[in-house]
Amino acid sequence: MYLRRINRHKDGKDHYYWALLESYRTDKGVRQRVIGYIGDVSKKKARQASPSFETVSSYQTDFFTEEELPETLSIDPRKTRSERSRSFGGVWLGHLLFEKLGLGDFFREHDAARHILFKILLIGRFYHPSSELHLSEHVYSHSAMEDLFGIPCKKLYVQKLYRALDKLLPYKDRLEQHLTERLGTLFNLTYDLFLYDVTSTYVEGDHAGSTLCKRGYSRDSRPDCKQVCIALVVTREGIPLGYEVFSGNTHDSTTVEDIVTGMEKKYGSADRIWVMDRGMVSEKNLTFLRTSGRRYIIGAPKSSLKHVEQSLLKQDWHTVHEGVEVKQITSPQYDQEVFIICKSKDRALKEKAIHDRFIKRIDDGIKKLHAYCKKTKGKQTLQIIERRIGRLLQQNSRGAVFYDIEAEYDHEQQKTLLHVTKNDDDAHWARMTEGHYLMRSNITDWKPEELWRAYIHLTDAESAFKIQKHDLGLRPLWHQKDERIKAHIFVCFVAFVLWKTFALMCKNAGLGDEPRQVFEEIKTLNMVDVVLTTTQGKEIKIRTIPRPDKPLQILLHLLGIQLPERLTRRAL
Repeated sequence: MYLRRINRHKDGKDHYYWALLESYRTDKGVRQRVIGYIGDVSKKKARQASPSFETVSSYQTDFFTEEELPETLSIDPRKTRSERSRSFGGVWLGHLLFEKLGLGDFFREHDAARHILFKILLIGRFYHPSSELHLSEHVYSHSAMEDLFGIPCKKLYVQKLYRALDKLLPYKDRLEQHLTERLGTLFNLTYDLFLYDVTSTYVEGDHAGSTLCKRGYSRDSRPDCKQVCIALVVTREGIPLGYEVFSGNTHDSTTVEDIVTGMEKKYGSADRIWVMDRGMVSEKNLTFLRTSGRRYIIGAPKSSLKHVEQSLLKQDWHTVHEGVEVKQITSPQYDQEVFIICKSKDRALKEKAIHDRFIKRIDDGIKKLHAYCKKTKGKQTLQIIERRIGRLLQQNSRGAVFYDIEAEYDHEQQKTLLHVTKNDDDAHWARMTEGHYLMRSNITDWKPEELWRAYIHLTDAESAFKIQKHDLGLRPLWHQKDERIKAHIFVCFVAFVLWKTFALMCKNAGLGDEPRQVFEEIKTLNMVDVVLTTTQGKEIKIRTIPRPDKPLQILLHLLGIQLPERLTRRAL
C-alpha cells in the first residue's frame, strides 16, 4: 500500500487529501484501488498535535538565547533577507528516530567521545546514502546536520568519519540486542518467527589477499566482480534481528548452522520457528534443525515435485488467498514431516511468460542455424553448428528442456543437417508445474493455510535486501579493507532499522506500509536563516523552519509529530 496526493479546487478554495492505494494483479495487468481517503485536517488540530518525540529545542542554543532575544524590534524591511537554505526534514526525521530507538543513550554510554560521529554516519546513510567522502564534503554542509549535531563543517573531514567507522563494528552484537528489545517495547512485537535469507553484493577493486571478497554467484548480475554474502534474519513484520557476513564463495546452505546458533545465543531457542528458502535445504541442515526440538518451514527444490506428481493431478486444493491454493500431503518416508504443495495463479502466468520468451528465442536461433546450414558447405560446419547449439541452449536454459537438437554431417550433400524434435514429456511436466512450489515442515499440527502464511513472510526478508541495496546504498562496496566492508554493512543495517521503525509508525497511523511517499514529503522541508536588520543597523539572525504546506501538515498530524518553529545550534 502507498499514498497518493490529491488536490481539488472547490468553491474558490484548494483542498488537499491523501488517498491510500493498493496494487493488485488482474488478467489485464497491474491495477490500483483506493483503500481509503485521509481527509483534510484543520489548522487548530495540526497545532494541537502532540509530538511523539522529545522536542529538539530543549537542549539547543541559538544565535541568541531565549533571554537575550528581544521581544520587540524596529526592523528595516528593505534589508531583511534569508540565507543558507539547507535540507532539514530528512535529517530531522532521522534524528527523531535515532533518539526514539534509544541509540543516543546507547552510544553515549559505550563511546561518549564518538557518539556524535556515529550518529552522523548512521543518519547520513538513512537520509542521503553516499560515501563518507561525499557525506563530509557535500551532504553535511548542505543539510541541517551541523545545526543538529554541533560539529562545524570545517572540523568534519573524511578521515575522521573513517576512524569512527572503524570503531563502530565492535558494538554490533550489543546494538542488535538493544534494538530488538527497544522495538519489541515500542511496537509490541513477538519474536516467534525467524525469517532467514541470504543475498550477495559486489565489491569494486581487486581486493587481493582478502578473505571476505571472493568470486561467487552474484544476485546483482555482476559476475565480473568479487562478491560478499550477507545472511539476514528478520521478524514476520520485516524487522531485522541480526545478520552475518560471509565470503563471496559461500553456499547458502553452509550458513544455516552458524546463523541459527548465533541467533539462539542472543535470543534463546524457545518457541522459535525458522522459515527458510529452498537454497538452505540439505539433509545435514534438516538433521541439525531437528535437534533440540527446533521447528522449521523450508522451501523444497522444484525437482521435488516429481515425487508428488499424482497429488498435483487431484482436485483437492484449498484456497488460502485470491489466486493461491494449497494442499497438504504426507509420506511414509518422512513420517515426521508434512509437505505443502502451493499453486499460484500469478506465479503461473509469470513462469509461462518466461518459458514462452525463451522458447521464442530458441525458435529464432534454430531458424538462423537452418539458414547457415543451407548456405555453408564443408565438414568444419558441423563443429561450428554444435558450438552454436550449445551456446543457444545455455543462454536460454529455461527453454532448453522443451527441445532435443542434434546436428550431423551428410557426406553425400556435403552439408550439415539439423534435427530438431520437441521433448514432449519434459515440456508437459514444465507446463504442468508452472506456478507450483513445494514446502516441507516438521510442524504437523498446523493447517496448510497457516504454514503457507508463515512461509510467505519470506518476502519481507527479500524486501529488506531490496531496500538496503536500492534505498540505502549498500551496493557496490568500494572499501578495500575487510573490517571496513563489515562496518559499512553494519551502518546499512542500522539505517534499515530506522527505515522499518518509520514504516511501522506510518502503518500504525493508517498511512499504509510503504513509507517512501511520506519520507519524500518530509524531506522537502528546508531550514533557512532569516536575517533581520534593525533601524540601528544591527543584524539579528534566526534559524527558522518554514511552515509546511497543508498535505504535509496532514501527514505530520497523523504521525503525531510536531515541527519546531525555529531550530537552534547545539551547544558545543
